[in-house]
Amino acid sequence: MPYLQLDLHHIYNNSRSVEDALQQVFDEAMEKRIRKVQIIPGKEDGKLVKKIELFLQQPHIRKHYQRVEKGDKKTGMLTVFFKF
Repeated sequence: MPYLQLDLHHIYNNSRSVEDALQQVFDEAMEKRIRKVQIIPGKEDGKLVKKIELFLQQPHIRKHYQRVEKGDKKTGMLTVFFKF
């Protein structure tokens, strides 16, 4: 299954850039009808993961995916599965 991957290591401390990057990868996934997006926040204290979760909970975002799987705590990776 093809998927997109978003690595946030290099912008983790810039809230606006993180939100823009998340929106861009979601737009691309919907445009290309790609069902899986992996988001890699990297090692940190959990603030970025919370920021990602808040982004995912927005109603205009939430309506496009069916579930989110969390990876191990070491990487904090989240995998979002879209519904088409």
